[in-house]
Amino acid sequence: MGTAATGREDQMTAHRESSHKSFRLEGGFIWFVAQDWWYHNQAHSDFQLMKEVSRLAPVLVVNSLGMRLPGQATSTNPRRRIWRKIRSMTKLLRRPLKELPNFHVYTPLMLPIYGSNGLLARLNAALIRIQVRIVARLAGLNRDAAIGVTIPTAWPVVAPMRRSALVFNRSDLHSAFPEADGAWVEGLERMLLQHSDHVLYVSHELMLRDEDLVGERAFFIDHGVDLEHFQREGSVHPELAGIPNPRIGFFGGLDDYVVDMALLEETARSLPEASLVLVGDATCSMAALTELPNVHWFGFRNYDEIPAFGRGFDVALMPWLDNEWIQHANPIKLKEYLSLGLPVVTTNYPEVEPYRDHLRVARREDFAAEVAAAYEDPGDAEERVRFVRQYSWTGRAEALLHLIGNN
Repeated sequence: MGTAATGREDQMTAHRESSHKSFRLEGGFIWFVAQDWWYHNQAHSDFQLMKEVSRLAPVLVVNSLGMRLPGQATSTNPRRRIWRKIRSMTKLLRRPLKELPNFHVYTPLMLPIYGSNGLLARLNAALIRIQVRIVARLAGLNRDAAIGVTIPTAWPVVAPMRRSALVFNRSDLHSAFPEADGAWVEGLERMLLQHSDHVLYVSHELMLRDEDLVGERAFFIDHGVDLEHFQREGSVHPELAGIPNPRIGFFGGLDDYVVDMALLEETARSLPEASLVLVGDATCSMAALTELPNVHWFGFRNYDEIPAFGRGFDVALMPWLDNEWIQHANPIKLKEYLSLGLPVVTTNYPEVEPYRDHLRVARREDFAAEVAAAYEDPGDAEERVRFVRQYSWTGRAEALLHLIGNN
């Protein structure tokens, strides 16, 4: 296994050297992400892409501008969400990764104004725009930087900004987010679809939906996986030592608009001999799950800890809801599970099609039975690892830079 791992690392290095020789992004890249570096999962595509791009040019990641003001009627744990965003703002401009000195992260000071295009909203956009321009210069970017947008609420900020190219990273159907004003967000998405030089997709279903509006500006980039981070070889997290096998697990955000929490509960009840391990922050009550004796919830954990938890799973779970969000999504989690060599059981969604030979796709009523079958017959872990090696983030970043270079 040591020889295989070394070969994989050499291949990644070769990819990066090739990128350095072939692509240049003279002005740098400003990227308005849909997450926050300081409290969300750092495996998200925005962060992974920009980490790779920063090997070639200065990058400024602008943390999520949000899509709604947290409140009792619109979100769970609103006080906690407001407080963590305030703390994020206090961090100002930082370079969080010593090994990537060109990778900068910034959370702008902003007013919580959503669902409006009025005077205050325009002033708020101008305030954010001024901050971003100043901070971009401090980070070594010039006025011809390319701009990327994942969060649709960045449109009023970037619309008048000078740039070499505008890229809309259409990674999700944000207007289907149940806690936001869908019609307002859809309007922002439409502006980005109309005015961007390139529109990136990870979902063929969403790409097809936008085909008439986007045309030849569409580019299917797909998600990658951090192959160095999610390696099968390595230690199991020590906190799993006292939890009996078989362990069926999930890592990532436990969001009740994406994850079928009732299905998790039903699975734990149906398989009392299995330990259900959950690793991730929750945006909903976990009481119904944690009261079960075979459920173990570890809450939010740093990105560095996630592979060690995953290595302790006997089966990895993807229990998605059947809603519009998931129908147009492509969860990165699948490739991370496969990179760890884990057998995977998932509910059905369109983007799972290319992976059907490497996992189990279950109907909701058969989910627990398929999980049990997976830990009884886990299949070939090495084959899963070999399959997913083609999906490096280096390759995704190279494709993005090539696209921008041909702008």
